[in-house]
Amino acid sequence: MEDGIPGMKKHLYIKISGPRVQGIGFRWSAYEKFVELELQGKAENSADGSITINAEGPEEVLAQLVEWCHQGPMGAKISKVETAEPAEPFAAKNVKS
Repeated sequence: MEDGIPGMKKHLYIKISGPRVQGIGFRWSAYEKFVELELQGKAENSADGSITINAEGPEEVLAQLVEWCHQGPMGAKISKVETAEPAEPFAAKNVKS
C-alpha cells in the first residue's frame, strides 16, 4: 500500500492461497478480525481453493489485516498473500459468505 493521509479510508482486495486455507474457519476468523480492527469487510471461498477478502478502512489498519492474513487462523497453511487496491469503493457491512 502506498503512503497516504493517516486515517484515510482505503479499499483493499486480498487473495490468500495455500494448501490449507478453506475448511478451517478462515472466513469466520477474518470476520472476527474485521470486528476487532473496526474494518468493513467480506471474506469468501473461491473456486480455485483460495480465500478472497474485500476490506475497507484506514490504511494503517488494513496493513494489520494483511499481516494477519500471512498467518491466518490456527491450522492454516498459507503460501501466498496478494493485495490490490480496486478502483471501485467497497460498500458492504461485515459479512462472511
